Amino acid sequence: MRENERVLMSGLVLLLVVVWLGFTFHADPQFAGSALGGLFGVIGALLMLLPLFYLIIKRIKSLKTTVTRHVSMRSMLAWHIYAGVVGPILVMIHTGHKFNSVIGIGLTAMTLIVVLSGFVGRYLLSQIGGDIKDKKQLQEGLKAAYRYAQYQLQTCCAEERQRMQPFAGFFSRLLPLIVSKQQLADHSAKQIPTAQRALMLSDALADVQYSIAVHERVKQTFMRWLKLHIAISSILYLLLVWHIFSGIYFGLRWFD
Repeated sequence: MRENERVLMSGLVLLLVVVWLGFTFHADPQFAGSALGGLFGVIGALLMLLPLFYLIIKRIKSLKTTVTRHVSMRSMLAWHIYAGVVGPILVMIHTGHKFNSVIGIGLTAMTLIVVLSGFVGRYLLSQIGGDIKDKKQLQEGLKAAYRYAQYQLQTCCAEERQRMQPFAGFFSRLLPLIVSKQQLADHSAKQIPTAQRALMLSDALADVQYSIAVHERVKQTFMRWLKLHIAISSILYLLLVWHIFSGIYFGLRWFD
């Protein structure tokens, strides 16, 4: 299900980018003010407001307790994700590719940044979390195999332990490229001499530990990126409110 969601969201984000790039060959200054263009704008704006409710509910404990009695946070997150992409697509159509004003350019830029940052944070961060989990499982398997190899070396003859010395140089570091880390962790490389396998396991463990550390740093970076996503979303909502107010005030000024 999550994989289907990722594919669907990737398609929607790509559609948003394609709709935005339409300004390179199309512009209709009158469409935004037409009935159809206005309808796209109103529906798109309402959809863009839905993610704001999710952020508020998630951070106010008492409100979260009340709302989750009727709607789960998982369902609200789904609405947050889909409305946060479909709304901008409708708003982008509403513009008619007319980005002549400062507020229009700012709204368009903020909309694209918010959607792209949310997409990257949502799916890339979850992918990194899954990779870390898999690598930690592999690490545990390598540790178990290494402890077993240590036990074998401690119980075998001295000649076997001395065989480790020739493999302590540069070329021994190339051996894990021939035998995969998963094979080492699964004890499927028992035909390799114990001393040699112990060295390979130590190298494989070092590689996996380094990879986990890198993934953890990347994960922390993207956690800060999500905070930036929220800050940019706040700017977007301010611009959206100003745009709606300007449209109502100047659009209805003829009533005077």
